[in-house]
Amino acid sequence: MLLITCPNCGPRDETEFHYGGQAHVPYPEDPSALSDAEWSRYLFYRENPKGLFAERWVHSAGCRKWFNALRDTVTYEFKTIYTGEKPLTAGAKGDSQ
Repeated sequence: MLLITCPNCGPRDETEFHYGGQAHVPYPEDPSALSDAEWSRYLFYRENPKGLFAERWVHSAGCRKWFNALRDTVTYEFKTIYTGEKPLTAGAKGDSQ
């Protein structure tokens, strides 16, 4: 069993959460100007690193709030959990800010 610490509710079982994909993916500035191939890259192409990765999670069975997490994809260990207002420390993979 994996425990995930919600920034609002505290530690909870992983079954209460849903994965939301890679964090810090900027929305296109002019979406109407994108080709189908560019939309495809925006929607479906994401990094898949071995190691630290910035992700989005939602506590769907609890407070229903979104948060970001820096997780090790090898060990599944959550290194840092932070809200959207709090920036991620530099150097994490998946952080395109």
